[in-house]
Amino acid sequence: MKPLLKAFRKEKMSRPPFWFMRQAGRYLPEYREIRSKTANFLEMCYTPSKASEVTLQPIRRFGMDAAIIFSDILVIPDALGVDVRFEEKKGPILVPVQTETELDKLAYNAGKLAPVYEALRATKAALPVETTLIGFAGSPWTLACYTVQGKSDKDFHAVRMVAIKNKPFFSRLIALLTQSVIDHCKEQINAGAEVIQLFDSWSGVLSEQEFDEWVIEPTQKIVAALKKAYPQIPVIGFPRQAGTKYRNYVLKTKVDGVSIDSSVSLEYAAKELSGLCVVQGNLDPVILAEDKEATLKQAQKIVSILGGNNPFIFNLGHGILPHTPTEHMQTLCDYLKNSAK
Repeated sequence: MKPLLKAFRKEKMSRPPFWFMRQAGRYLPEYREIRSKTANFLEMCYTPSKASEVTLQPIRRFGMDAAIIFSDILVIPDALGVDVRFEEKKGPILVPVQTETELDKLAYNAGKLAPVYEALRATKAALPVETTLIGFAGSPWTLACYTVQGKSDKDFHAVRMVAIKNKPFFSRLIALLTQSVIDHCKEQINAGAEVIQLFDSWSGVLSEQEFDEWVIEPTQKIVAALKKAYPQIPVIGFPRQAGTKYRNYVLKTKVDGVSIDSSVSLEYAAKELSGLCVVQGNLDPVILAEDKEATLKQAQKIVSILGGNNPFIFNLGHGILPHTPTEHMQTLCDYLKNSAK
């Protein structure tokens, strides 16, 4: 049994399995070399040979227990017919969808994402037998933020306003995104994904009532649909910056694992979450990037508090920062591999 999958089976383990969000990315020179020969970010995602290669790069270099397929959460809006592009130093730019007429034009085209599934199949064939392959998707609320606003924002006030003032429109959009996420995740599983992670990167901007409606309810539907079709596939939820709403999220969505951001208290996670599902997290990526000794100290604390009797997966509280030294990564991975009890 692969180490990461053992955690979800609640088997006794000598050390916590580990992987990192954005472990395939700009901090690696071998990634930057491939990216320099590629016209744009979406071309990287939709070229199976390149997406598979950059997925495998950190596994070859550091030996994490899982590989997460190189892709992006915004492939779903792209497959729906939203105009999506990525600009250097600006991030994603979408043509906003804000009216019923614009929403009527959207239709999910699974064929658009065939290269993602081809990349998954190629990666699965090339991975070491002990390494788990993770597929992922953005969660409906976060996808709606980009779809309605067209770009990133600090609080997505304009999107929340649409959800309040034009709830029928926003509910339709969330329903469309929810079904699209289900379809995309199913195809990833069919292509070889052994775990699915749902990224709700902007859930932290919502009130409790909004969180229940736009984060928990859609996630419930996604988890239920995936569990009905693939009961053996674990689902990890990541409602970033959800604070004390993490517990309710776990209880109501019935995710198998929850990824916690760096702001979450380790004591809170151990007391309120560890007995409910597999906890994953939550080293601060800023610490990893800036201070090797502080990284080791914090990693030891995380393993000490969360790596006890309940299953635990070591990860970051968010993605690896582009300027992170590979030496820091190597030191952290070496520690985790040798952290056996």
